[in-house]
Amino acid sequence: MEDELASPGMGMSNMDRPLIDQRVRPRRNRRTNGMRDMVRENFLTPANMIYPLFIHNEKSNAPIPSMPGCERHSLNSMLNEVGEAREEGVRSVILFPKVEDEKKTNFGEEAYNPDGIVPTAIRMIKDKYPDMLVITDVALDPYSSMGHDGIVENGVILNDETVQQLCRQAVAQAEAGADIVAPSDMMDGRIGAIRDALDVEGYTNVSIIAYTAKYASAYYGPFRDALDSHPGFGNKKTYQMDPANSREALLEAELDSSEGADMLMVKPGLPYLDIIRMLKDATDIPVVAYHVSGEYSMLKAAAERGWLNEKDVALETLLGFRRAGADVIVTYFAKQAARWLNGKD
Repeated sequence: MEDELASPGMGMSNMDRPLIDQRVRPRRNRRTNGMRDMVRENFLTPANMIYPLFIHNEKSNAPIPSMPGCERHSLNSMLNEVGEAREEGVRSVILFPKVEDEKKTNFGEEAYNPDGIVPTAIRMIKDKYPDMLVITDVALDPYSSMGHDGIVENGVILNDETVQQLCRQAVAQAEAGADIVAPSDMMDGRIGAIRDALDVEGYTNVSIIAYTAKYASAYYGPFRDALDSHPGFGNKKTYQMDPANSREALLEAELDSSEGADMLMVKPGLPYLDIIRMLKDATDIPVVAYHVSGEYSMLKAAAERGWLNEKDVALETLLGFRRAGADVIVTYFAKQAARWLNGKD
C-alpha cells in the first residue's frame, strides 16, 4: 500500500496512510454540527430584522406584482401582519404609505397631517402592540406630486426648504408614537435639523436611523411600483449617492453621526457590502443594511423558477449582511426568515 499511495512531498502515517506536513488543519473545526455551532462567528436572529410594510387607505389588500409575497396592506391587515411577525420574534416594523394622488402636492403637506395614514397606523400598532418598535420613513416622495424626495423649483430639488418640511413630518410621527424616525431623503443637514426639532418638542427619546449612504441605485424599481412613487421627471442623482463612490460614504457617516444619528444605514445592501464594512470599521454607531426590493425580487424570481433554494439563499444572504458588519437588516423576508429560523415552514 505504501508504494501505491506515496507521492512526492508527502509522507506516510503509522497507519500506512498518506500524511502531509500540516499541523494546522482548519477542517477540524468544521468536523461536526456541534463543532461548527461552537465556533460560529456571526448569528442571525429575528430581533436583528426590521420588517417593511406597505400600507394604503383601502379596505382590501393589493398585490405588488414585482414583489411576490408582498402587498399593500389595509390598516387592519397591517395590524394582523404586525401581530404575526411579532409572534415569530420580529420586534420592529417600518411603514411605507401609498398616498392617494389627490393628496399629493409639491410641498408634501400631507406628510405631517396628524390624521394621515402613517400617524393613524402608528397609533393602531402602539395601541395593540405597545412593545413593538415602530419606525417611520421621513421623506416627501410618497406625498409629492413631483415624485421626488424634496420640494421642486424650476426643476431643482430644494434642500433647506425640504428639510423644514421633513422636520414637521418627523415631529408629527413622533407625536403619533413612533419610536424611530428614518430620514431617507438624502438632503444635506437634515439629521441635525430633525434632531433639534424632535428635542425641542420633548421627543428626546425618539431615535433616528439615518439613511447615510443611500445610493442612486437601479435596484429600487419594485419599491417604487409598490408606492407609485417613480420620479415625475429626471432621476434622483442630485441628492442620492453615486454608486461609483465609497469614500463619500465616510463623509456622510461623519456628518450624520455628528448631527445626532443613532444608527447609520446603507442602501442597497448586497452591491454595497464593502460600504457596510467601511462604516462598521469607522464608527461605533450601529449599522443598518437595507435588503432592497430589487434584491428581494431577484431572489424570489429565481426561486419561482427553481433555480435557487429560496430558504437557503435568503438566510445565507441575510447572514452575509451580518458578517459584513450590519447590526440590523431591513428586509422583506423578515417574517418568513423568522419562521425559518424558528424551525417552521
